[in-house]
Amino acid sequence: MGRLRADFSDDVVVVTGGASGIGRAVALRFGEADATVIVADLAEEPKDADVPTHEVIEESGGDAVFVETDVTERAQVESVVEAAREFGGVDVMVNNAGFPVGGSILELDDEDFAHTIDVNVKGVFLGTQVAARDMVEREDPGVILNTASISSTLAQYDQVGYDATKGAVRMLTRGSALDLAEHGVRVNAVAPGQIATEFFEGWTEMALEQAEEDEFIKPVPLGRAGIPDDLPGAYLYLASEDASYVTGEFVHVDGGWQVF
Repeated sequence: MGRLRADFSDDVVVVTGGASGIGRAVALRFGEADATVIVADLAEEPKDADVPTHEVIEESGGDAVFVETDVTERAQVESVVEAAREFGGVDVMVNNAGFPVGGSILELDDEDFAHTIDVNVKGVFLGTQVAARDMVEREDPGVILNTASISSTLAQYDQVGYDATKGAVRMLTRGSALDLAEHGVRVNAVAPGQIATEFFEGWTEMALEQAEEDEFIKPVPLGRAGIPDDLPGAYLYLASEDASYVTGEFVHVDGGWQVF
């Protein structure tokens, strides 16, 4: 089976957290589909590769730019959307930037928890609101996609802070979908399972090794850890005309984790 053959040649796609991990994979796939890609991240250099995301897209003949962005700052999120206007306006807003935090409810530090809320919740709120305000002013409505998680609906040991923020992303997605439906703006989310990325330094190798030993949190029905390249197809589908009647929905990409 081949990849989804979507054409985004007329679209401008913003990906927050697009320098590394899942965001990088999503940005690169939209680039392959001929979209103009705006990579919004704190750092231009990827954690898991040698060449910046926007440069890879440009070297392949596509159009891409990097915009240094702190998604917790409204002015910086507005600057990203302003950058998109230079290409015609944001058509697809991917709110992907995230911050991990571990620890049980007995151990979690309040400053770490507050920062996680800022990035994972406020960042999605700002990205959704700023993009939506721009989209509703234009004739052709856009699409907003959020990176949720299996943690949006399932609790995991020692991840109460992260789980709480991703639960909030779930309701931000659903509530925004209701508010924006009358404007023709669709809002959906992709909910990854445990994906081997450099979310934590060195975590990619550790996750893959543990998955081979069936110790990767719990066995995954498909028998392997997820990798970033497993995710982009879901984003492209939800952004495409094939999903024109889909809003407020979650697409789980978790190797069957939810089956248990």
